[in-house]
Amino acid sequence: MKKARIFTINFHSFSTNFIIFAMLISLSLMAVFGVKTVVSSTVINGVYYSGDENANKVSLMINVYWGTEYLDEMLEILAENDVTTTFFVGGTWAVQQSEMLKKIYDQGHEIGNHGYYHKDQGELTEAKNYEEIFNTHKLVKTLIGIDMNLFAPPSGSYNKKTVEVASELGYKTIMWTEGKDTIDWRDKDSELIYKRATKNCKGGDLILMHPTEATKNALDRIIKTLKGNGLEVCTVSKNIGPIS
Repeated sequence: MKKARIFTINFHSFSTNFIIFAMLISLSLMAVFGVKTVVSSTVINGVYYSGDENANKVSLMINVYWGTEYLDEMLEILAENDVTTTFFVGGTWAVQQSEMLKKIYDQGHEIGNHGYYHKDQGELTEAKNYEEIFNTHKLVKTLIGIDMNLFAPPSGSYNKKTVEVASELGYKTIMWTEGKDTIDWRDKDSELIYKRATKNCKGGDLILMHPTEATKNALDRIIKTLKGNGLEVCTVSKNIGPIS
């Protein structure tokens, strides 16, 4: 019995030391090769499709190139529900609507990059991808003094170079979660938009919408339903969490 006990203790010590050794090796490799891990977020080829599924957070991604006439009411609804979220803005829109951009930012919302001319980034060269992202970054920096770090490709179009250029410029590339595109630019039906935004919604979801009249009319109900399901409506940055 004595010998068996000694063997068990030695084996346990060996196992513990092996686990510690393996962890140290993993951390060393991560440091050497720059490997990044994202806790609980869905990231495919460097592109985010959802945030932390275990944190009960969801985000309304509001892409803005038009529809300014509905933004005041949408901002009121967001404020009444004590919600801040992320607006991805286009460069040509920001030039023409600088006061509205400032208003959105001043009310505590996160501002993201949506390209300058709303081009299909997936069809662009590396140089043109750079122009679309960088020129919008520079413009917004001039207008409201911030450095954006989230990029939503117009129409969801991107290629490998898009993601690489975005990363070089300090951006995370953001897409919507599968099944969470409200398609409000096409379907001007508030009930349909509400269902697409809320059906089977779960933690980490990134819900795509635009400032349309139908979306504005559905917005209060969408937020209340999400909150009623125990979800926190927050910015994309808070949803996707930190990269370690």
